[in-house]
Amino acid sequence: MTTTVYRVLLGLLALTFAVAFCVIVLPAFVAERPGVLAAFAAGFVNPYASGYALDAIRCWCVLAVWVAYESRQYRIRHGWVALLLGMVPGVATGFAVYLLLRLRQLPPSVERAD
Repeated sequence: MTTTVYRVLLGLLALTFAVAFCVIVLPAFVAERPGVLAAFAAGFVNPYASGYALDAIRCWCVLAVWVAYESRQYRIRHGWVALLLGMVPGVATGFAVYLLLRLRQLPPSVERAD
C-alpha cells in the first residue's frame, strides 16, 4: 500500500465515522437535551452496550498513552487534537487523525515506505 492510499483511507475512515456520529447522535442529543453525563450513561444501558462503551473508553486510554509516549520519544506534536477528537466524535476519528499527524511528523530515522 502506498503512503498516498494510506492517507486517503485514514482520512475517509475518520470522516465517515465523524459524519455517521453527527447524523446518528447529534439529532437525538439536540432533541432530548439529556446533558453530557446522561448521554455518557446511555452508553451503559445494557451489558452489550456496556461492553462496547468500555472498549471505546479503553481504546481512548491506549491512544492517550501512545500520544504521551510519542510526544516525548519522537516529538510528535498536536496529539492532543487526536485525543479531543477521540472523545467527540469518537476514537475511530481520533485514532485515524493521530496516525495522519504521526505520518507527517515521523523523524527521518524511522523508515517509511512510499
